[in-house]
Amino acid sequence: MSKPKFKNPVVKWIDYRLPIFTFMDHELNHYPTPKNLNYFWNFGSLAGIALVTMIITGIVLSMNYTAHVDYAFDSVERIMRDVNHGWLIRYIHMNGASFFFIVVFIHIFRGLYYGSYKAPRELLWILGVLILLLMMATAFMGYVLPWGQMSFWGATVITNLFSAIPVVGESIVTWLWGGFSVDNSTLNRFFSLHFVLPFVIVGVVILHLIALHRFGSNNPIGIDVKGTQDTIPFSPYYTIKDLFGLGVFLTFFAAAVFFFPNFMGHPDNYIEANPMVTPAHIVPEWYFLPFYAILRAIPDKLGGVLFMFGAIAVLFILPWLDRSPVRSSQFRPIFKIFFWVLVADCILLGYLGAMPAEGIYVILSRIATAYYFFHFLVLFPLLPYIEKTKPLPISISEPVLSGAATASAFATREKK
Repeated sequence: MSKPKFKNPVVKWIDYRLPIFTFMDHELNHYPTPKNLNYFWNFGSLAGIALVTMIITGIVLSMNYTAHVDYAFDSVERIMRDVNHGWLIRYIHMNGASFFFIVVFIHIFRGLYYGSYKAPRELLWILGVLILLLMMATAFMGYVLPWGQMSFWGATVITNLFSAIPVVGESIVTWLWGGFSVDNSTLNRFFSLHFVLPFVIVGVVILHLIALHRFGSNNPIGIDVKGTQDTIPFSPYYTIKDLFGLGVFLTFFAAAVFFFPNFMGHPDNYIEANPMVTPAHIVPEWYFLPFYAILRAIPDKLGGVLFMFGAIAVLFILPWLDRSPVRSSQFRPIFKIFFWVLVADCILLGYLGAMPAEGIYVILSRIATAYYFFHFLVLFPLLPYIEKTKPLPISISEPVLSGAATASAFATREKK
């Protein structure tokens, strides 16, 4: 491909010596992209925008936050009341975490539905799961920083889980706390890690994008592109599509920030942390609830911890569990049914994680947990042997052009 010609002399001077503008021009403008991507492919770029938003607002908030158990809660209240537009920055950051997880969860389920984890994109998928794991660690540490009741007791309960590890468990907990209880040392190290981890996520995201551009995006019908007839330049076709998706995303995000900013939070976190008063019902943020339900579904403490981490670990080996040669569930009728069962199961786990660990809720949690692992460890390897898939199109262009031909024929018939 010919080298792009830049009119700006400064840009030309820099690009001759460091071709970053040529690289950006290729990746953002001329990068060949499958012509049949739908709006579910918008969520990758939305996740990137959410990450940048979280980093910027987090840096601004850190300028006014005091990481000390005696002042942390008051410093957050000062941000809300006295710092110019502090309430807005905090609500954007607080709700941004929830919307970041919403976008990433949809992005992951899209990958599951269309088989984006299959060869040759295994490493792309693994890096995506690693990003999710880093997000969860970052979000957990960030939730501790306001030093409210739910922050303190959530940190106490979750960090105590590591004590279930034989032999070294107690030492790990003491190391995490920086002492013998959740105290000032814990808050300081959580603040430091919460500040650093987003930049680690940025690094993994860059690797994720490099892996994506190695083989290109997957597409809704899950077959490889056959040449230039199956692709279009990324810009302007998908930049416009991404901008429309961004507009819809910002509409919902702004509604949350301005009209119900505390809807996805917990009211107990507006009470200063008190080690002497235990909340009636300790629950994590909503995006941890499915994993929390799995943790509580297992009667043994160590078993619960193993199953909770196993729920994420199983995603790392997904490319090798599903041996079907067909990627997209559009051509896998049985797989498609079980996919929606999995979605319902994850939503049920989220609901059960918010309920008390007693009675029918415990029974349902165990059933939902059993199905979650059954889906990945049994159904995924078994389905290729019992499922009759639909015939695949010859190329990406075939269903696109056949649809256009059908529409043209219909229009011609209507004119007659």
